[in-house]
Amino acid sequence: MVLSIRDVLAHELDSVLALNNAAGSTILPLDAAALGALYEASSYFRLAEVDGHVAGFLPAMREHAKYDSPNFLWFRERYPAFAYIDRIVIARPYRGLGLGRVFYADVNSYAETRVPHLACEVFLEPRDDVSLLFHGTWGFQEVGQQLMPSNGRRVALLAKTLCSFPYVRDTYRLDAGGGLPDVPWLAEGGRSNAPLGQRVVRAAGGA
Repeated sequence: MVLSIRDVLAHELDSVLALNNAAGSTILPLDAAALGALYEASSYFRLAEVDGHVAGFLPAMREHAKYDSPNFLWFRERYPAFAYIDRIVIARPYRGLGLGRVFYADVNSYAETRVPHLACEVFLEPRDDVSLLFHGTWGFQEVGQQLMPSNGRRVALLAKTLCSFPYVRDTYRLDAGGGLPDVPWLAEGGRSNAPLGQRVVRAAGGA
């Protein structure tokens, strides 16, 4: 099996949309416009390929993103700096291969150099014990609950403190503005500035 984790490219959004809407009741469906808005808002939007086939994706965004998800907004009201995992989707033929852990290792690597917290939510209605257990093993803790206004389903709001962030910030953020070094594996993928079809492909997680 050949696995790669890389940035989603604009021409792959149709495949991402189909994968999202085939995922089942634990993933909220999207249309093309909503996926485009999610893509634009995300500072991290990565795709898993297995033997050349799209196997999954994970988008995440920073606290300043222009995004109206009620769960994202819940965190923004309470946390000054964080990265928010909007969803993780793995295609059915590729479940059980550990891709969820690969994605979470990669997004954790992205987040811990930038923010003190990584955040997400898990459905409680219906209760998703597998997902709750998965997040617990990654150090996430419940910090609140709320009802989704679109469907009335209750979610648990989860957050993880990134203990390495203060050390990275104090030791390696060397420029006067507190920014990260200008190296490819720390790049944001050009998401905040480049148009949809002109995004830089970023190396996976670390150097």
